[in-house]
Amino acid sequence: MAGTQERRAEVLRAIVTDYITSREPVGSKSLVERHKLGVSSATIRNDMGVLEAEGYITQQHASSGRIPTEKGYRAFVDTIHDIKPLSRAEHRAILSFLQDGVDLEDVLRRSVQLLAQLTRQVAVVQVPTLTVSHVKHCEIVQLTPHRLLLVLITDTGRVEQRNVEVTSEIPTEDVPRVRDAVNRALSGRTLAEAPDAMESLVAHAPRELRSVIVACATVIVETLVERPSDRLILAGASNLTRTQEGSNALRPVLEALEEQVVVLKLLAAARDLESVHVSIGEENETEELRGASIVSAGYGGAAERLGGLGVVGPTFMDYPGTMSHVAVVAKYVGDVLRGE
Repeated sequence: MAGTQERRAEVLRAIVTDYITSREPVGSKSLVERHKLGVSSATIRNDMGVLEAEGYITQQHASSGRIPTEKGYRAFVDTIHDIKPLSRAEHRAILSFLQDGVDLEDVLRRSVQLLAQLTRQVAVVQVPTLTVSHVKHCEIVQLTPHRLLLVLITDTGRVEQRNVEVTSEIPTEDVPRVRDAVNRALSGRTLAEAPDAMESLVAHAPRELRSVIVACATVIVETLVERPSDRLILAGASNLTRTQEGSNALRPVLEALEEQVVVLKLLAAARDLESVHVSIGEENETEELRGASIVSAGYGGAAERLGGLGVVGPTFMDYPGTMSHVAVVAKYVGDVLRGE
């Protein structure tokens, strides 16, 4: 019995593989010709009948071959225990392309451009969330006697700018003192730790600087901590409509991708830095994405997730190849951001 189940699993893998490659229904004759399954065509037809009855494949017309269902794709993906390795040349090319990025945004933009090109799907990446990034430096520049520009730089290279308005005029010589005080309080901390740091800073601020420091602390906490600006970078949207089938089935996906909150939730599903997450069709909570598959992975340090990246495409995508490319790009994005 175990041998029969294993053979049917192999038949299913062959059907999924052939359909992904050809986008044509797969018949028993072609399976016998292309794959060494070690049984007759009649046995293959019987196995296909069982797989269809169990919901793994379906037949569009009485005389046509079979195509995988979402259940079939899921069973196929669940058998991919080892991600397909890339060649050394591919590894070197990917790492070199990412290392040429001039700053954080450029590295992330390159990562989605590369993923879109490699997978021929839509690629998305989440800019590192401020709440897990560590503050590297906070620059404060005086714009007018009553306005400061606060520039926050994190260890991941993210830069955030905010204006700080104060009611009383700020003496020019006080600006460096305010900057040094803010940096002593924030440097090396995550923004999740900022509220306590700012509270302590305000409590111990010199009287002559107190109003300015209160204004800066308020902006940091209210705009960067309580309302962090998660952002996405996207590439390859035109890939969704490169085929008629993709155009018809995935048109709603284009609309869903415009809602950043939806995509951020998808990328959040990939929490483990060591694995790739695959969500297929009806497994997606968002209705517009139920005709698509999402392959995603987290990127970051050895134990700290900075963000997520992934690929959105049709359910008939090349899962082994896509999972491999997503895993490698996620790893190298983390390496580059850490300076390794």
